[in-house]
Amino acid sequence: MQIVEIRIEGHIDKNWAEWLDGFIPTHTRGGETILTGNVEDQAALYGLIAKLRDLGIKLISVNTVQPPTQETP
Repeated sequence: MQIVEIRIEGHIDKNWAEWLDGFIPTHTRGGETILTGNVEDQAALYGLIAKLRDLGIKLISVNTVQPPTQETP
C-alpha cells in the first residue's frame, strides 16, 4: 500500500471523500485541493484519476508520500 498525494485545481467539497475512495481533501489558500490517501496498487490509483477526469477536474500533480519513519529508542 502506498500513500499518495494528488493536487487538483479548485476546491472540492470535503463530503466527496467517500466517493474518492477515502482520500481526504485539504484546501490550499491558492485555490487548489490536495487529496491524500492510500492506494492498494497502480490500478486503484488509475481508477481514482479516471474519476477525477470524468468530473472534468484539472489534475496538477500526483506524488507518492513516504510515511514518517519511526525512531527506535
